Amino acid sequence: MAHVQKVYAASVGLEFTYINDFAKLEWLQKEMETTMNKPLAVEQKKRILQKLNQGVMFEKFLHTKYIGQKRFSLEGGETTIAALDAIINTAADNAVQEVVIGMAHRGRLNVLANILGKTYEQIFSEFEGSAIPDTTMGSGDVKYHPGFRAQVQTPGGKDVNLQLTPNPSHLEVVDPVVVGFARSKADVIYGSDYDKILPILIHGDAAIAGQGVVYEVAQMSKLKGYYTGGTIHYVINNQIGFTTDFEDARSSDYCTSVAAIVQAPVFHVNGDDAEAVVKVAEIATRYRQEFNSDIYIDMVCYRRHGHNEGDDPKFTQPKLYEAIDKHANPREVYSKQLIANGDMDAAMATELEKAFWSELQERLDEVKQHPLPYSRQKPEQAWLELRKSNPDDFHKSPDTAISQEQFDKVFKAIMAIPEGFKPLKKVEKLLGDKQKLFEEQQLLDWASGELMAYGSLLNEGHDVRLSGQDVKRGTFSHRHAVLRSEENDQSTAVSVKSTTNKASSAFITPCSASSL
Repeated sequence: MAHVQKVYAASVGLEFTYINDFAKLEWLQKEMETTMNKPLAVEQKKRILQKLNQGVMFEKFLHTKYIGQKRFSLEGGETTIAALDAIINTAADNAVQEVVIGMAHRGRLNVLANILGKTYEQIFSEFEGSAIPDTTMGSGDVKYHPGFRAQVQTPGGKDVNLQLTPNPSHLEVVDPVVVGFARSKADVIYGSDYDKILPILIHGDAAIAGQGVVYEVAQMSKLKGYYTGGTIHYVINNQIGFTTDFEDARSSDYCTSVAAIVQAPVFHVNGDDAEAVVKVAEIATRYRQEFNSDIYIDMVCYRRHGHNEGDDPKFTQPKLYEAIDKHANPREVYSKQLIANGDMDAAMATELEKAFWSELQERLDEVKQHPLPYSRQKPEQAWLELRKSNPDDFHKSPDTAISQEQFDKVFKAIMAIPEGFKPLKKVEKLLGDKQKLFEEQQLLDWASGELMAYGSLLNEGHDVRLSGQDVKRGTFSHRHAVLRSEENDQSTAVSVKSTTNKASSAFITPCSASSL
């Protein structure tokens, strides 16, 4: 009983009893009952303290140097930096080559600096107003909206590509962008091996509970056309939304209750217990790689200041912020724990703090700059090579015609019914009418013209993706890109062999992939 209470009723609560996959249940129980009680190595403890140092001291430094400037600080939730570091390191050790992150504004500067390695000089110059706007990764309207990308090396010697997508607003609207980005990268670069790319969505508690786009992304996560191999959802749970207490903000027990719709487990973890947060982060990453399913981490913490640094939260939560004012930050909490356990002496903890403060000052003074390298990936290079339009481009339409031979080949393939396949009588007549119209009058209807466009692209070795409801037959029964058998409800589509060496495919979601 003492063991079970220590595992399930201390700093971590695991919500998972609604999962009906026994293998997942057994895996989670085993991890909880072994990993959570396993002591960390001294080197890993130092790594956690280092990341907490970075997270806490970065915010303190900005607060001291740029008084009153909005930065939507991570203060109170700085353990997020140690958790993200653990997720990336664990992911890299389990086949992940790229991590794509989406988040709103709170804590974004800290993540940019201490996870993606954006130089402090770059960040400080944005505060000083001396930065040259770069709109490559977003509009750059305010310093906590643009994205960033970098190549980092983990302590285990693995190289990982990191991308933080731009999010000009509003909060959760970046979610489908991140999963779409991850899906396309997985298909284009990694041969649809979803183990290679990991999407992470960082949520606020009020936003994840309150915005409909969160539900939409979750309920589509297992569909063939939108599957990404699982997303890690990390909630920085401040227990407040702007000025609204959580009991006034939602009807569900937890801000993460949306996880149950896809049977995703949820770890609820105390943000003041850095080691518990890191262990949970590691377990969640391994779970994602093992089962290629979504998983949620709800890190319960607090927000040190108001909604932004110019806001006084005591107007609406006087007693809460009286308690927060007296509460030690996560770095102080962990330092005391290490000293009490004999893992570190007080002098070393103080020395680490001084060294990091000094490094911040040096970077502000432009003495020490080490921008991380980044090599553009194939799709990024292709995008970069696209030229911008000029007025002459609009004087005439580009030539997109295909030869008669190509036309006949694609048209014949689209209209052909596979041998032994019995389509619905109406569809069979429709296809016959289309062929008759072309043979007798050399005319095509609009629906055939659309399919010819897709088919000719496939024939040239290009990929075609149609996404959304009704795409297989078209909203007005005009497309019929996928035929249905009247005998057994099986679906089919006819093949067009590419004239190039590149394999091409038409992906028609929500149900199946097929070559036209």
